[in-house]
Amino acid sequence: MSGHATPIPMTSSRADALSGVAEVPGDKSISHRSLILGAMAVGETRITGLLEGEDVLDTAKAMRAFGADVIDHGGGEWSVHGVGVGGFAEPDQVIDCGNSGTGVRLIMGAMATSPITATFTGDASLNKRPMARVTDPLALFGARAVGRAEGRLPMTIVGAAEPIPVRYEVPVPSAQVKSAVLLAGLNAPGQTVVIEQEATRDHTERMLQGFGADIVVEETGEGRVITLTGQPELRPQAIAVPRDPSSAAFPVCAALIVPGSDILVPGIGLNPTRAGLFATLREMGADLTYENERTEGGEPVADLRARYSPEMQGIEVPPSRAASMIDEYPILSVVAAFANGQTMMRGVRELRVKESDRIAAMADGLRANGVSVEDGPDWWAVTGSGASGVPGGAICASHLDHRIAMSFMVLGMATESPVSVDDGAPIATSFPIFEPLMAALGARIIRT
Repeated sequence: MSGHATPIPMTSSRADALSGVAEVPGDKSISHRSLILGAMAVGETRITGLLEGEDVLDTAKAMRAFGADVIDHGGGEWSVHGVGVGGFAEPDQVIDCGNSGTGVRLIMGAMATSPITATFTGDASLNKRPMARVTDPLALFGARAVGRAEGRLPMTIVGAAEPIPVRYEVPVPSAQVKSAVLLAGLNAPGQTVVIEQEATRDHTERMLQGFGADIVVEETGEGRVITLTGQPELRPQAIAVPRDPSSAAFPVCAALIVPGSDILVPGIGLNPTRAGLFATLREMGADLTYENERTEGGEPVADLRARYSPEMQGIEVPPSRAASMIDEYPILSVVAAFANGQTMMRGVRELRVKESDRIAAMADGLRANGVSVEDGPDWWAVTGSGASGVPGGAICASHLDHRIAMSFMVLGMATESPVSVDDGAPIATSFPIFEPLMAALGARIIRT
């Protein structure tokens, strides 16, 4: 059952050629960060193109609870009147972050170096996810965390009254952990240093620069070293949120496997720390091209054209690419089922602790639909049978995970028999217009 709604079973049936323009919603990662940094600036930040999915709306509610004035002007246009670095008020109520691991971890970081206390919870899925990866480094600043066994929500964070700057090497590639530490460092005196061995999505660094923070990124023998000088006065910004590459992945991948398809997905953010899926698809032989490449709001953007690609080949995805496409492995596994030969995905242990165990969820569902899948602790392999097809016909568990639900809906668009999920309600957390958008392209998804 979804933490936000009654379960919504869905069924996807074989589609005719998909065609048209797919205007996917704004980038979820950038939407979260624009609200949080807007709340930590002094003055009014204006945001256009904000993703209005449940995850981001929960972050907007949280910023109101911490004292910021967050206003929805309609049509994806929002304003945030911030309280300044260190200006958060203590919330009166528990902060419910719904299904959003990004939201809760970043907000914990943002408040951890202020002398306030806040309690966080989420839906059934989020309350199973590990938080110690964030609370451990926040403790170095002087914050304290009290939660359930194994560092799970609900959890109370007692912010540091006299925070100290830290030097922290991120143990596993995680943009959420890195960002939480940087946001905490904003209200600590001196320099906070974060070191990552493998580059993860860098929206936080880019946006901090835009808001006027003193932040320096260097490639050294230690790794990627990020140095932030604390206690700045952040300047409000006008932010145009690019469209989300993780959401674009679903119509793009659907077009690659549905015969005769040709779609355009405009204005997609192509930050190099996020575009690993598209590089992988092109290496597999996908007919995927970039048009009208440009820069908007400091982020590289392009229009993506995707056409049916019956000659795709399985490949070994470089483990070094995992951080740039960690959320896209579920939908990549669907494409791999229609490629020729084996697609091997290594270095993906992080998938075991997302909204669900995404390796297990996709492996079980693909096998039930007639696809050969092998998996281990930090790897999985899908052996495709080419464009000749996948049988389908199974009902798959979404495990309260929006990306699992959407991936199986895309699978059903190209299988011989329809594919169903037990609950498509979580899709609203990140892609609230998924069903009408895909229907407009020619997909056949029904609520059952």
